[in-house]
Amino acid sequence: MHAFEELYERHNRRVYSLCLRMTHNVVEAEDLTQEVFIQLFRKIGSFRGDSAFTTWLHRLAVNQVLMHFRKRGVMLEQTTEDGDIPVQMVRGTENPNAMPVVDRIALDRAVAQLPTGYRTVFVLHDVEGYEHEEIARKMHISVGTSKSQLHKARMKLRALLRQQNLSE
Repeated sequence: MHAFEELYERHNRRVYSLCLRMTHNVVEAEDLTQEVFIQLFRKIGSFRGDSAFTTWLHRLAVNQVLMHFRKRGVMLEQTTEDGDIPVQMVRGTENPNAMPVVDRIALDRAVAQLPTGYRTVFVLHDVEGYEHEEIARKMHISVGTSKSQLHKARMKLRALLRQQNLSE
């Protein structure tokens, strides 16, 4: 039990921030964080060590949030103008101008073009959910450098994605 408490203390903020980023809802993020740690308690024996524990926990959290969306019925069904063929819409993308859907391949390509430091900080913070203090310790840089590189990475990504959209 003490070991599980230690895991919770070390990783709960990261899991919560991931859940919050995915749901955009504080209450749901709190509930899902608890569910993730319940799943962790149940499934810890299935961790084989093929990847880092944090990677495995990240995947567990993402899967938990996705299951939550499926259970909640995030998919809406709308019919075409003819009324015949149903079209699946994901909530939030009904108006493509309000929330553009970024092509996964284009995003991967743009992230790969980032300078190494920018890319590392971006992935650790925005993808894996690490705090700037954790990134600074992990990379042996200052917190200010972590924040600066994240900001520059985001700006560079925007420019790269705009560039890709113009060339298509």
